[in-house]
Amino acid sequence: MSGPYGGPAGRPGPYGPYGQRPPYGPPIYGPPAGPPVGPPYGTPHSSYGPRYRPPIRFSEGTHRLHWATAPLRVFIFLVIYFVLLGFPLLLTQTDDGFTVALTPQVIARFLVVTVPMGLVAVGTGLWTWLAVRFRVDGDDLVVETGLLRKNKRRIPLSRIQAIDLVRPLVTRVFALAEVRVELAGGEQSEIALRYLGRHSALQLRAELLARAAGLPGHTPEAPERRIWRVPFGALLMSLLTRLPVVGTILLFFASLLFLVVYAEGGILAVTVPVLLGLIRAVIGPLVMYANFTVAMSPDGIRLRYGLLETRMQTLPPGRVQAVSIVEPALWRSLGWARVEVTVAGYAGERQALSSTLLPVAPRHVAMHLVSQVFPGTNVDAVSLVPASSKAVAIDRADGAGTDDVVFVTRHGWPCRRTDVIPHARAQSVRLTANPFQRLLGLATVHVDAPPGPVRVAASDRELGEARAIVESTVRRAMAARRNGGDPVHWAR
Repeated sequence: MSGPYGGPAGRPGPYGPYGQRPPYGPPIYGPPAGPPVGPPYGTPHSSYGPRYRPPIRFSEGTHRLHWATAPLRVFIFLVIYFVLLGFPLLLTQTDDGFTVALTPQVIARFLVVTVPMGLVAVGTGLWTWLAVRFRVDGDDLVVETGLLRKNKRRIPLSRIQAIDLVRPLVTRVFALAEVRVELAGGEQSEIALRYLGRHSALQLRAELLARAAGLPGHTPEAPERRIWRVPFGALLMSLLTRLPVVGTILLFFASLLFLVVYAEGGILAVTVPVLLGLIRAVIGPLVMYANFTVAMSPDGIRLRYGLLETRMQTLPPGRVQAVSIVEPALWRSLGWARVEVTVAGYAGERQALSSTLLPVAPRHVAMHLVSQVFPGTNVDAVSLVPASSKAVAIDRADGAGTDDVVFVTRHGWPCRRTDVIPHARAQSVRLTANPFQRLLGLATVHVDAPPGPVRVAASDRELGEARAIVESTVRRAMAARRNGGDPVHWAR
Protein backbone atom coordinates (compact mmCIF):
# COMPACT_ATOMS: atom_id res chain seq x y z
CA MET A 1 0.00 0.00 0.00
CA SER A 2 1.49 3.33 -1.02
CA GLY A 3 1.21 6.83 0.40
CA PRO A 4 0.13 9.97 -1.46
CA TYR A 5 3.57 10.50 -3.05
CA GLY A 6 4.69 6.99 -3.84
CA GLY A 7 6.26 6.08 -0.48
CA PRO A 8 4.87 3.37 1.79
CA ALA A 9 1.71 4.37 3.63
CA GLY A 10 2.33 5.72 7.12
CA ARG A 11 6.00 6.40 6.38
CA PRO A 12 7.53 9.40 4.59
CA GLY A 13 9.21 8.91 1.27
CA PRO A 14 12.91 9.64 0.59
CA TYR A 15 12.24 13.40 0.74
CA GLY A 16 9.82 13.41 3.67
CA PRO A 17 6.05 13.28 3.13
CA TYR A 18 6.42 14.53 -0.45
CA GLY A 19 8.00 11.24 -1.56
CA GLN A 20 9.48 10.83 -5.04
CA ARG A 21 6.56 11.01 -7.41
CA PRO A 22 4.40 14.13 -7.29
CA PRO A 23 0.73 13.87 -8.22
CA TYR A 24 1.53 15.29 -11.67
CA GLY A 25 4.47 15.18 -14.05
CA PRO A 26 7.45 12.79 -14.10
CA PRO A 27 9.31 11.56 -11.01
CA ILE A 28 11.68 14.01 -9.34
CA TYR A 29 15.04 12.34 -8.84
CA GLY A 30 18.10 13.64 -7.06
CA PRO A 31 18.51 15.44 -3.74
CA PRO A 32 16.46 18.52 -2.89
CA ALA A 33 17.85 21.86 -4.04
CA GLY A 34 19.51 23.96 -1.33
CA PRO A 35 20.68 23.21 2.20
CA PRO A 36 18.44 21.54 4.76
CA VAL A 37 16.17 23.91 6.64
CA GLY A 38 16.54 22.15 9.98
CA PRO A 39 17.79 19.05 11.77
CA PRO A 40 16.47 15.60 10.90
CA TYR A 41 13.47 14.44 12.85
CA GLY A 42 14.47 13.36 16.35
CA THR A 43 17.81 15.23 16.34
CA PRO A 44 18.28 17.66 19.25
CA HIS A 45 18.58 21.28 18.20
CA SER A 46 21.87 21.72 20.09
CA SER A 47 23.58 18.99 18.05
CA TYR A 48 22.65 20.63 14.75
CA GLY A 49 24.59 23.82 15.36
CA PRO A 50 23.93 27.34 16.62
CA ARG A 51 22.66 28.64 13.27
CA TYR A 52 19.56 26.43 13.29
CA ARG A 53 16.30 28.35 13.63
CA PRO A 54 13.37 26.46 15.13
CA PRO A 55 10.34 26.30 12.83
CA ILE A 56 7.54 28.79 13.32
CA ARG A 57 4.05 27.36 13.78
CA PHE A 58 1.69 29.93 12.32
CA SER A 59 -1.26 27.85 13.50
CA GLU A 60 -0.22 28.43 17.11
CA GLY A 61 -1.18 31.85 18.43
CA THR A 62 -1.45 35.15 16.59
CA HIS A 63 1.49 36.59 14.68
CA ARG A 64 2.51 40.12 13.72
CA LEU A 65 4.62 41.58 10.98
CA HIS A 66 8.36 41.95 11.50
CA TRP A 67 9.27 44.69 13.97
CA ALA A 68 11.49 46.37 11.34
CA THR A 69 8.32 47.20 9.39
CA ALA A 70 7.68 50.17 11.71
CA PRO A 71 11.10 51.91 11.31
CA LEU A 72 11.05 51.14 7.57
CA ARG A 73 7.72 52.92 7.17
CA VAL A 74 9.00 55.80 9.30
CA PHE A 75 12.08 56.07 7.07
CA ILE A 76 10.02 56.10 3.87
CA PHE A 77 7.61 58.67 5.32
CA LEU A 78 10.47 60.99 6.33
CA VAL A 79 12.21 60.65 2.94
CA ILE A 80 9.02 61.67 1.14
CA TYR A 81 8.50 64.54 3.60
CA PHE A 82 12.06 65.84 3.23
CA VAL A 83 11.95 65.74 -0.58
CA LEU A 84 8.55 67.46 -0.86
CA LEU A 85 8.61 69.88 2.10
CA GLY A 86 11.64 69.57 4.38
CA PHE A 87 14.32 70.59 1.90
CA PRO A 88 12.38 73.63 0.58
CA LEU A 89 12.17 74.87 4.19
CA LEU A 90 15.97 75.18 4.22
CA LEU A 91 16.02 77.37 1.11
CA THR A 92 16.32 81.15 1.26
CA GLN A 93 15.62 83.40 -1.69
CA THR A 94 18.46 85.74 -2.74
CA ASP A 95 19.21 87.91 -5.74
CA ASP A 96 20.94 84.95 -7.41
CA GLY A 97 18.05 82.55 -6.76
CA PHE A 98 17.51 80.06 -3.94
CA THR A 99 20.35 78.96 -1.64
CA VAL A 100 20.63 76.85 1.52
CA ALA A 101 21.24 79.24 4.41
CA LEU A 102 21.39 77.65 7.85
CA THR A 103 20.52 80.77 9.81
CA PRO A 104 18.85 80.51 13.23
CA GLN A 105 15.55 81.59 11.72
CA VAL A 106 15.72 78.95 8.98
CA ILE A 107 16.71 76.20 11.43
CA ALA A 108 13.89 77.17 13.80
CA ARG A 109 11.37 77.15 10.95
CA PHE A 110 12.67 73.75 9.84
CA LEU A 111 12.43 72.25 13.34
CA VAL A 112 8.97 73.65 13.99
CA VAL A 113 7.64 71.69 11.02
CA THR A 114 9.96 68.65 11.09
CA VAL A 115 9.55 67.63 14.75
CA PRO A 116 5.74 67.25 14.55
CA MET A 117 6.08 65.47 11.22
CA GLY A 118 8.62 63.10 12.78
CA LEU A 119 6.21 62.32 15.60
CA VAL A 120 3.45 61.69 13.05
CA ALA A 121 5.79 59.38 11.12
CA VAL A 122 6.68 57.38 14.26
CA GLY A 123 3.03 57.11 15.27
CA THR A 124 1.98 56.01 11.79
CA GLY A 125 4.73 53.38 11.64
CA LEU A 126 3.83 51.91 15.01
CA TRP A 127 0.11 52.04 14.24
CA THR A 128 0.45 50.17 10.94
CA TRP A 129 2.70 47.55 12.56
CA LEU A 130 0.39 46.93 15.51
CA ALA A 131 -2.77 46.97 13.37
CA VAL A 132 -2.01 43.80 11.36
CA ARG A 133 -2.23 40.33 12.91
CA PHE A 134 -2.59 36.97 11.21
CA ARG A 135 -2.74 33.24 11.93
CA VAL A 136 -3.50 29.95 10.22
CA ASP A 137 -6.71 28.42 11.55
CA GLY A 138 -7.21 24.94 10.15
CA ASP A 139 -7.70 25.32 6.40
CA ASP A 140 -8.13 29.11 6.61
CA LEU A 141 -5.79 32.08 6.72
CA VAL A 142 -7.16 34.66 9.15
CA VAL A 143 -5.99 38.28 8.80
CA GLU A 144 -7.05 40.90 11.35
CA THR A 145 -6.53 44.61 10.74
CA GLY A 146 -7.24 47.72 12.77
CA LEU A 147 -6.87 48.78 16.40
CA LEU A 148 -9.89 50.91 17.20
CA ARG A 149 -12.09 49.30 14.57
CA LYS A 150 -11.07 45.72 13.94
CA ASN A 151 -11.69 43.91 10.69
CA LYS A 152 -11.25 40.15 10.40
CA ARG A 153 -10.91 38.40 7.06
CA ARG A 154 -10.99 34.59 6.81
CA ILE A 155 -9.63 33.17 3.56
CA PRO A 156 -10.08 29.46 2.67
CA LEU A 157 -6.71 28.11 1.56
CA SER A 158 -8.46 26.15 -1.19
CA ARG A 159 -8.94 29.48 -3.02
CA ILE A 160 -5.20 30.15 -3.22
CA GLN A 161 -4.09 30.56 -6.82
CA ALA A 162 -0.49 31.66 -6.20
CA ILE A 163 1.85 32.75 -3.42
CA ASP A 164 4.50 35.37 -4.19
CA LEU A 165 7.48 36.42 -2.10
CA VAL A 166 8.46 39.92 -3.21
CA ARG A 167 11.63 41.63 -1.99
CA PRO A 168 12.05 45.25 -3.12
CA LEU A 169 15.57 46.65 -3.02
CA VAL A 170 15.08 48.52 0.28
CA THR A 171 13.64 45.51 2.11
CA ARG A 172 16.50 43.28 0.96
CA VAL A 173 18.85 45.43 3.06
CA PHE A 174 16.82 44.54 6.17
CA ALA A 175 16.33 40.85 5.16
CA LEU A 176 12.57 41.36 4.84
CA ALA A 177 10.08 39.96 2.34
CA GLU A 178 6.50 40.68 1.37
CA VAL A 179 4.12 37.72 1.16
CA ARG A 180 1.36 38.12 -1.44
CA VAL A 181 -1.39 35.52 -1.47
CA GLU A 182 -3.37 35.59 -4.70
CA LEU A 183 -6.92 34.29 -4.47
CA ALA A 184 -9.60 33.47 -7.00
CA GLY A 185 -11.90 36.45 -7.21
CA GLY A 186 -10.50 39.37 -9.21
CA GLU A 187 -9.23 42.82 -8.27
CA GLN A 188 -9.78 42.76 -4.48
CA SER A 189 -8.58 39.21 -3.95
CA GLU A 190 -4.95 39.86 -2.97
CA ILE A 191 -3.69 39.47 0.60
CA ALA A 192 -0.39 41.31 1.17
CA LEU A 193 1.63 40.94 4.37
CA ARG A 194 4.25 43.74 4.39
CA TYR A 195 6.74 42.74 5.75
CA LEU A 196 7.97 39.52 7.36
CA GLY A 197 11.47 38.30 8.00
CA ARG A 198 12.79 36.32 5.06
CA HIS A 199 12.98 33.11 7.14
CA SER A 200 9.43 33.58 8.44
CA ALA A 201 8.11 34.40 4.96
CA LEU A 202 9.55 31.18 3.51
CA GLN A 203 8.03 29.12 6.33
CA LEU A 204 4.64 30.82 5.96
CA ARG A 205 4.65 30.09 2.23
CA ALA A 206 5.53 26.43 2.84
CA GLU A 207 2.80 26.04 5.48
CA LEU A 208 0.12 27.68 3.34
CA LEU A 209 1.01 25.50 0.35
CA ALA A 210 1.03 22.34 2.46
CA ARG A 211 -2.34 23.06 4.06
CA ALA A 212 -3.83 24.07 0.70
CA ALA A 213 -2.73 20.67 -0.61
CA GLY A 214 -4.36 18.85 2.30
CA LEU A 215 -1.11 18.03 4.13
CA PRO A 216 -0.18 18.88 7.75
CA GLY A 217 1.10 22.39 8.27
CA HIS A 218 4.48 21.19 9.59
CA THR A 219 5.23 19.41 6.29
CA PRO A 220 8.72 20.48 5.14
CA GLU A 221 9.21 22.36 1.91
CA ALA A 222 9.04 20.11 -1.14
CA PRO A 223 12.16 19.51 -3.25
CA GLU A 224 12.35 21.02 -6.69
CA ARG A 225 13.80 20.19 -10.08
CA ARG A 226 15.05 23.06 -12.21
CA ILE A 227 13.66 23.20 -15.73
CA TRP A 228 15.50 26.20 -17.15
CA ARG A 229 17.49 29.28 -16.17
CA VAL A 230 17.40 32.10 -18.70
CA PRO A 231 20.92 33.40 -19.53
CA PHE A 232 21.27 37.18 -19.35
CA GLY A 233 22.64 37.38 -22.90
CA ALA A 234 19.74 35.38 -24.33
CA LEU A 235 17.23 37.59 -22.48
CA LEU A 236 18.84 40.78 -23.83
CA MET A 237 19.04 39.42 -27.37
CA SER A 238 15.42 38.27 -27.27
CA LEU A 239 14.28 41.76 -26.31
CA LEU A 240 16.34 43.39 -29.06
CA THR A 241 15.15 41.02 -31.81
CA ARG A 242 11.43 41.74 -31.54
CA LEU A 243 10.15 43.47 -34.66
CA PRO A 244 8.66 46.52 -32.84
CA VAL A 245 11.94 47.02 -30.99
CA VAL A 246 13.98 46.64 -34.19
CA GLY A 247 11.82 49.27 -35.90
CA THR A 248 12.13 51.60 -32.91
CA ILE A 249 15.93 51.23 -32.87
CA LEU A 250 16.12 52.08 -36.57
CA LEU A 251 13.91 55.13 -36.03
CA PHE A 252 16.07 56.25 -33.10
CA PHE A 253 19.32 56.08 -35.05
CA ALA A 254 17.73 57.75 -38.08
CA SER A 255 16.48 60.65 -35.95
CA LEU A 256 19.86 60.87 -34.19
CA LEU A 257 21.67 60.99 -37.53
CA PHE A 258 19.32 63.70 -38.77
CA LEU A 259 19.98 65.69 -35.58
CA VAL A 260 23.77 65.47 -36.00
CA VAL A 261 23.86 66.20 -39.74
CA TYR A 262 21.34 69.05 -39.89
CA ALA A 263 21.63 70.34 -36.29
CA GLU A 264 17.86 70.61 -36.17
CA GLY A 265 16.77 70.78 -32.53
CA GLY A 266 13.15 70.12 -33.37
CA ILE A 267 13.98 66.48 -34.14
CA LEU A 268 14.39 65.98 -30.39
CA ALA A 269 10.59 65.82 -30.26
CA VAL A 270 11.01 62.47 -32.03
CA THR A 271 14.32 61.26 -30.57
CA VAL A 272 13.45 61.63 -26.88
CA PRO A 273 10.07 59.77 -26.98
CA VAL A 274 11.66 57.01 -29.06
CA LEU A 275 14.48 56.67 -26.52
CA LEU A 276 11.99 56.49 -23.65
CA GLY A 277 10.06 53.82 -25.56
CA LEU A 278 13.25 51.76 -25.96
CA ILE A 279 13.98 52.04 -22.25
CA ARG A 280 10.49 50.80 -21.43
CA ALA A 281 10.58 47.98 -24.00
CA VAL A 282 14.11 46.74 -23.31
CA ILE A 283 15.54 47.98 -20.01
CA GLY A 284 12.31 47.46 -18.04
CA PRO A 285 11.82 43.76 -18.94
CA LEU A 286 15.58 43.18 -18.68
CA VAL A 287 15.60 44.37 -15.05
CA MET A 288 12.35 42.59 -14.23
CA TYR A 289 13.16 39.15 -15.70
CA ALA A 290 16.91 38.99 -14.97
CA ASN A 291 18.04 35.74 -13.31
CA PHE A 292 14.77 34.07 -14.35
CA THR A 293 14.55 30.47 -13.15
CA VAL A 294 11.63 28.05 -13.49
CA ALA A 295 11.49 24.83 -11.50
CA MET A 296 8.94 22.10 -10.83
CA SER A 297 8.12 20.67 -7.41
CA PRO A 298 5.24 18.66 -5.93
CA ASP A 299 3.74 21.84 -4.48
CA GLY A 300 3.65 23.61 -7.85
CA ILE A 301 5.61 25.70 -10.33
CA ARG A 302 8.30 27.87 -8.78
CA LEU A 303 9.50 31.01 -10.52
CA ARG A 304 12.37 33.21 -9.33
CA TYR A 305 13.34 36.42 -11.10
CA GLY A 306 14.22 40.06 -10.68
CA LEU A 307 17.33 42.25 -10.47
CA LEU A 308 16.35 45.17 -8.22
CA GLU A 309 13.07 43.72 -6.92
CA THR A 310 13.32 39.95 -6.58
CA ARG A 311 10.20 37.84 -6.77
CA MET A 312 9.64 34.21 -5.83
CA GLN A 313 6.34 32.97 -7.21
CA THR A 314 4.68 29.61 -6.54
CA LEU A 315 1.71 28.36 -8.57
CA PRO A 316 0.10 25.29 -6.92
CA PRO A 317 -0.82 22.35 -9.18
CA GLY A 318 -3.86 22.91 -11.36
CA ARG A 319 -3.89 26.72 -11.02
CA VAL A 320 -2.64 27.41 -14.56
CA GLN A 321 -5.75 27.67 -16.72
CA ALA A 322 -4.31 28.12 -20.22
CA VAL A 323 -0.91 28.46 -21.89
CA SER A 324 0.32 30.26 -24.99
CA ILE A 325 3.61 29.52 -26.79
CA VAL A 326 4.63 32.77 -28.53
CA GLU A 327 7.11 32.66 -31.43
CA PRO A 328 7.91 36.04 -33.06
CA ALA A 329 9.24 35.94 -36.62
CA LEU A 330 12.89 36.66 -35.78
CA TRP A 331 12.78 34.23 -32.85
CA ARG A 332 11.67 31.35 -35.07
CA SER A 333 14.93 31.53 -37.01
CA LEU A 334 16.79 31.21 -33.68
CA GLY A 335 14.52 28.44 -32.38
CA TRP A 336 13.24 30.53 -29.43
CA ALA A 337 9.82 30.78 -27.83
CA ARG A 338 8.09 32.50 -24.91
CA VAL A 339 5.48 30.90 -22.65
CA GLU A 340 2.57 32.98 -21.32
CA VAL A 341 -0.13 31.75 -18.95
CA THR A 342 -3.52 32.65 -17.56
CA VAL A 343 -3.79 32.12 -13.81
CA ALA A 344 -7.14 32.59 -12.11
CA GLY A 345 -6.96 35.23 -9.38
CA TYR A 346 -4.61 37.68 -11.05
CA ALA A 347 -6.32 40.80 -12.34
CA GLY A 348 -5.38 44.19 -13.76
CA GLU A 349 -1.75 45.18 -13.40
CA ARG A 350 -0.93 42.08 -11.32
CA GLN A 351 -2.11 39.91 -14.20
CA ALA A 352 0.14 41.72 -16.68
CA LEU A 353 3.16 41.35 -14.39
CA SER A 354 2.54 37.65 -13.71
CA SER A 355 1.52 36.33 -17.12
CA THR A 356 5.01 35.19 -18.18
CA LEU A 357 5.91 31.62 -17.31
CA LEU A 358 9.14 31.69 -19.33
CA PRO A 359 10.39 34.90 -21.04
CA VAL A 360 12.61 33.12 -23.61
CA ALA A 361 13.98 29.62 -24.09
CA PRO A 362 14.66 27.12 -26.88
CA ARG A 363 11.41 25.88 -28.30
CA HIS A 364 11.91 22.31 -27.08
CA VAL A 365 12.36 23.63 -23.52
CA ALA A 366 9.13 25.62 -23.81
CA MET A 367 7.25 22.55 -25.05
CA HIS A 368 8.72 20.43 -22.26
CA LEU A 369 7.54 23.00 -19.69
CA VAL A 370 4.02 22.88 -21.14
CA SER A 371 4.05 19.09 -20.81
CA GLN A 372 4.99 19.51 -17.13
CA VAL A 373 2.26 22.07 -16.47
CA PHE A 374 -0.38 19.94 -18.23
CA PRO A 375 0.57 16.28 -17.64
CA GLY A 376 0.10 13.95 -20.55
CA THR A 377 0.32 16.77 -23.08
CA ASN A 378 2.35 16.71 -26.30
CA VAL A 379 1.34 19.84 -28.19
CA ASP A 380 3.37 19.02 -31.30
CA ALA A 381 1.64 15.63 -31.55
CA VAL A 382 -1.84 17.20 -31.79
CA SER A 383 -2.97 17.23 -35.40
CA LEU A 384 -4.13 20.74 -36.40
CA VAL A 385 -6.83 21.17 -39.03
CA PRO A 386 -6.37 24.38 -41.09
CA ALA A 387 -9.06 27.04 -41.34
CA SER A 388 -11.58 26.98 -44.16
CA SER A 389 -10.33 27.83 -47.64
CA LYS A 390 -13.19 30.36 -47.94
CA ALA A 391 -11.40 32.68 -45.51
CA VAL A 392 -8.49 34.84 -46.60
CA ALA A 393 -5.59 33.42 -44.56
CA ILE A 394 -2.19 35.09 -44.53
CA ASP A 395 -0.48 32.31 -42.61
CA ARG A 396 -1.48 28.82 -43.63
CA ALA A 397 0.02 27.51 -40.38
CA ASP A 398 -3.21 28.54 -38.69
CA GLY A 399 -5.15 25.57 -37.39
CA ALA A 400 -6.96 23.92 -34.50
CA GLY A 401 -6.99 20.43 -33.05
CA THR A 402 -7.71 18.43 -29.93
CA ASP A 403 -6.92 15.21 -28.12
CA ASP A 404 -8.19 13.66 -24.90
CA VAL A 405 -6.30 16.17 -22.72
CA VAL A 406 -6.08 19.58 -24.41
CA PHE A 407 -7.58 21.82 -27.09
CA VAL A 408 -4.94 23.55 -29.25
CA THR A 409 -5.13 26.45 -31.70
CA ARG A 410 -2.36 28.13 -33.71
CA HIS A 411 -2.63 31.52 -35.35
CA GLY A 412 -0.81 34.75 -36.09
CA TRP A 413 1.71 36.17 -38.52
CA PRO A 414 4.44 37.30 -38.17
CA CYS A 415 4.14 36.56 -34.44
CA ARG A 416 2.85 33.01 -34.18
CA ARG A 417 0.91 31.93 -31.10
CA THR A 418 0.00 28.40 -30.08
CA ASP A 419 -2.76 28.46 -27.43
CA VAL A 420 -3.36 25.42 -25.25
CA ILE A 421 -6.17 24.81 -22.75
CA PRO A 422 -6.92 21.52 -20.95
CA HIS A 423 -10.47 20.27 -21.28
CA ALA A 424 -10.73 20.21 -17.47
CA ARG A 425 -10.03 23.99 -17.32
CA ALA A 426 -12.62 25.06 -19.92
CA GLN A 427 -15.16 27.44 -18.38
CA SER A 428 -17.45 27.48 -21.39
CA VAL A 429 -17.54 26.69 -25.10
CA ARG A 430 -19.33 29.04 -27.50
CA LEU A 431 -19.78 29.61 -31.20
CA THR A 432 -19.79 33.10 -32.75
CA ALA A 433 -20.13 34.40 -36.29
CA ASN A 434 -19.71 37.99 -37.53
CA PRO A 435 -21.66 39.27 -40.59
CA PHE A 436 -18.84 38.45 -42.99
CA GLN A 437 -18.53 34.92 -41.61
CA ARG A 438 -22.29 34.36 -41.87
CA LEU A 439 -22.17 35.22 -45.58
CA LEU A 440 -19.50 32.54 -46.10
CA GLY A 441 -21.06 29.97 -43.74
CA LEU A 442 -18.18 30.19 -41.28
CA ALA A 443 -17.96 30.51 -37.49
CA THR A 444 -15.42 30.83 -34.66
CA VAL A 445 -15.30 28.44 -31.70
CA HIS A 446 -14.17 29.93 -28.38
CA VAL A 447 -13.01 27.72 -25.52
CA ASP A 448 -13.13 30.15 -22.60
CA ALA A 449 -10.74 30.22 -19.66
CA PRO A 450 -10.82 32.80 -16.83
CA PRO A 451 -9.90 36.33 -17.99
CA GLY A 452 -6.25 36.57 -18.93
CA PRO A 453 -3.74 37.00 -21.76
CA VAL A 454 -4.48 33.59 -23.30
CA ARG A 455 -7.67 33.38 -25.36
CA VAL A 456 -8.25 30.11 -27.16
CA ALA A 457 -10.31 30.41 -30.34
CA ALA A 458 -10.54 28.39 -33.56
CA SER A 459 -11.35 30.94 -36.27
CA ASP A 460 -13.05 30.54 -39.66
CA ARG A 461 -14.41 27.01 -39.33
CA GLU A 462 -17.11 25.59 -41.56
CA LEU A 463 -20.41 25.91 -39.70
CA GLY A 464 -20.95 22.15 -39.46
CA GLU A 465 -17.36 21.61 -38.34
CA ALA A 466 -17.70 24.39 -35.73
CA ARG A 467 -20.80 22.79 -34.22
CA ALA A 468 -19.05 19.41 -34.10
CA ILE A 469 -16.07 21.02 -32.31
CA VAL A 470 -18.41 22.57 -29.73
CA GLU A 471 -20.20 19.29 -28.99
CA SER A 472 -16.96 17.30 -28.86
CA THR A 473 -15.23 19.81 -26.57
CA VAL A 474 -18.17 19.89 -24.16
CA ARG A 475 -18.15 16.10 -23.88
CA ARG A 476 -14.40 15.99 -23.31
CA ALA A 477 -14.58 18.77 -20.71
CA MET A 478 -17.30 16.97 -18.75
CA ALA A 479 -15.34 13.72 -18.82
CA ALA A 480 -12.11 15.49 -17.75
CA ARG A 481 -13.84 17.14 -14.78
CA ARG A 482 -15.32 13.83 -13.65
CA ASN A 483 -11.91 12.17 -13.74
CA GLY A 484 -10.00 15.12 -12.32
CA GLY A 485 -10.12 14.05 -8.67
CA ASP A 486 -10.15 16.61 -5.88
CA PRO A 487 -9.02 19.93 -7.37
CA VAL A 488 -9.01 21.60 -3.94
CA HIS A 489 -6.78 19.36 -1.82
CA TRP A 490 -4.66 17.96 -4.65
CA ALA A 491 -2.34 15.93 -2.38
CA ARG A 492 -5.26 13.72 -1.33
